[in-house]
Amino acid sequence: MKIFIDTANVEEIRRMNDLGIIDGVTTNPSLIAREKKKFKDLVTEITGIADFPISVEAVSTQADAMIKEAKEIASIAPNVVVKIPMIEEGLKATKILARDGVKTNVTLVFSTNQALLAAKAGATYVSPFIGRLDDLGHEGMQIIRDIIQIYQNYGYRTEVIVASIRHPLHVIDAAKIGAHVATIPPDVLRKMIGHPLTDIGLKRFLDDWKKVQSMQ
Repeated sequence: MKIFIDTANVEEIRRMNDLGIIDGVTTNPSLIAREKKKFKDLVTEITGIADFPISVEAVSTQADAMIKEAKEIASIAPNVVVKIPMIEEGLKATKILARDGVKTNVTLVFSTNQALLAAKAGATYVSPFIGRLDDLGHEGMQIIRDIIQIYQNYGYRTEVIVASIRHPLHVIDAAKIGAHVATIPPDVLRKMIGHPLTDIGLKRFLDDWKKVQSMQ
């Protein structure tokens, strides 16, 4: 399973890329706004960190405007993937963008039917928001299971990005199901790295090594 980092913070992206654990980046307008930088400058900086997919969202809601905006965003760098909302106009835009060679990530997906339609329209990626479904009392991971099965049944090449991840258990569940990608906020990635027993064990080893050194 590939791991994307869900942030527009350049320092966080560089930090996790230096660890060798991320395969891409997802952003959205809210994450972009937090950075208080010019949109194009920020996207250009992020795309220059590594040659992996960077999802950047189009904010238009009409197909023609969405297509124009998506092509402008995609022209920033070859590793840009344009996020398109899962609405009727978004499907129309996705079909044309796929035909024209623009990589897309259909976002705000909350049902298996939506994911099926996104794949049929030619989406490169589809992003089901499992955490938000959990918040409403649904089992978000069940739609991931269903989407993966349907895509396998019919050979769809669209990759499933498990989005709206809340905690490390979501990542484990996504990997067990066989999701192609999990996009993970920086705080959850840090939780995955650390473990109290690792800290205790390292301290014990270092304390014992000091004893060895004192005997030299």
